[in-house]
Amino acid sequence: MSAVQIPPLAFLPSQNTPKFKQSSKGSQNIFPSQNSEILISSIFQEHIMESAKTTITKGAGGRKGGERKKSVPKSVKAGLQFPVGRIARFLKKGRYAQRVGIGAPIYMAAVLEYLAAEVLELAGNAARDNKKSRIIPRHVQLAVRNDEELGKLLHGVTIVSGGVLPNINPVLLPKKSNESEDKSAKSPKASKSPKKA
Repeated sequence: MSAVQIPPLAFLPSQNTPKFKQSSKGSQNIFPSQNSEILISSIFQEHIMESAKTTITKGAGGRKGGERKKSVPKSVKAGLQFPVGRIARFLKKGRYAQRVGIGAPIYMAAVLEYLAAEVLELAGNAARDNKKSRIIPRHVQLAVRNDEELGKLLHGVTIVSGGVLPNINPVLLPKKSNESEDKSAKSPKASKSPKKA
C-alpha cells in the first residue's frame, strides 16, 4: 500500500498566526502553544490517515477488499418462488424485444407462479377425490377440464396420458322408466282358450 501524503492543515494555527495575550483573570490563550499545536496536528493527521486507509482498502467503487454484503436474489425481494433472474435471462436471450424492463421478469414470474399454484391445487384436489397421494397426468387433466377459466386457457392443449372427461350423451342412455310402462301396455293378457270336451 502506498503512503498517502497529507497537505498541512490550514485550519490549525501556524507560526505566523498572532497569539493573544492572557487576560488579567488568568484565562488561557485562544491558540495553544507550539508544542500543543504539533500534537493536535499529528492527531488530525492520524485520523485522516485512518480514514484514507479504509477508503484505499475498499478500492474503486467499494468492490475490492473489506466484507461484502450477502447478495439477495430478486425472487426473495419480490416475495416469489419462481426465479426472477432466470426469467429475465430468458427474456433477454429470446430477443422478444430490443430492451427488457426491470419489472417485466418480476411480473411474468408472479403470473407463472399463480397459474402453477392454481393448477397444482386443483390437481391435488382431484388426486384426493380419487384417494391417491400422488398427482398423475389424469388428475391434471381432470383439474384443467373441470375448471372453466383454465379450460379456456388450455383449450387447444393435449395432456399426454390424461384421458378424457367421463361424459355420456343422455340420448344414448336407455330409458328404463318409459320402457317398463310401454311393455306393460303392449302385452295384454291372452284370452283363455275354450276347454276341449
